[in-house]
Amino acid sequence: MTRRFDFSNPILRAVIIAVGLMVLIAAMSYTLPPAIDWHNTFRPAAHEVLAGRSPFNIDGFLNAPWAILPLLPLALLPENVGRALLLIMSLLALAYTAHRLKAQPLALGVFLVSPPVLHGLLNGNIDWLAAFGFILPPQIGLFFIVIKPQVGAAVGLFWLVEAWRKGKFLEIVRVFGPATLTTLLSLVIFGLWPLRYLRQLGEWWNASLWPMSIPVGLALLIASIRKRKIEYAMGASPCLSPYVLFHSWVGALLAIVSSLPETLAAVVGLWILVFIRFLQG
Repeated sequence: MTRRFDFSNPILRAVIIAVGLMVLIAAMSYTLPPAIDWHNTFRPAAHEVLAGRSPFNIDGFLNAPWAILPLLPLALLPENVGRALLLIMSLLALAYTAHRLKAQPLALGVFLVSPPVLHGLLNGNIDWLAAFGFILPPQIGLFFIVIKPQVGAAVGLFWLVEAWRKGKFLEIVRVFGPATLTTLLSLVIFGLWPLRYLRQLGEWWNASLWPMSIPVGLALLIASIRKRKIEYAMGASPCLSPYVLFHSWVGALLAIVSSLPETLAAVVGLWILVFIRFLQG
């Protein structure tokens, strides 16, 4: 008599998922190209922290120091394995964020194959951490958006106004107190690390539209406050930043992910832009 597997068994499902995940990680470890940001910046910065030193010893590390914390376990692994796990973490976080922002399956798929998402995944960057902050309670989400202000600074202003509306000064202290104190403490320990952003303003890879994008950013920020919709603030953040990498526009794309027509139009437009840049060499 043939014995059938009981796939309703949660233990069996967990084993199958774990085995499948290990096979996927192994395959990705041998097939993925090197990720420049993981290789040059985040993995070395994590190793500095693991050695008891400052992550800012690595010139390319520009982020809030706590950004390195979720990367520490990955840095203990061989580089190609950690790189594969980082891609999986990034993809899952962006997919979950889009889902929480009410993206339907087709819009979610379109979003995940957009140039900013793929660019961030291939480079091994951490914009997904800042984007994940959009769907968290503000007092927690602030820690995430500080990691990449160009992705979520306007969201912080939106939360500030919402806190004032809810409970005036005391609510602002409750919501912003933990992240503010942590940031101030990090300045005492590591110095004025936010000024490191200024070094990158003139680099060729800066994809900011600033200062021409300032009017658009301000209009979106005011719209978010008036209409009490966070999505407008998500779109405003990169417009108000003088330093934005191409993959950091993922936050603005998440602002429209709940609507398939707008998401499709934006992603098609982005691929047209990529194609034009490719033809220009």
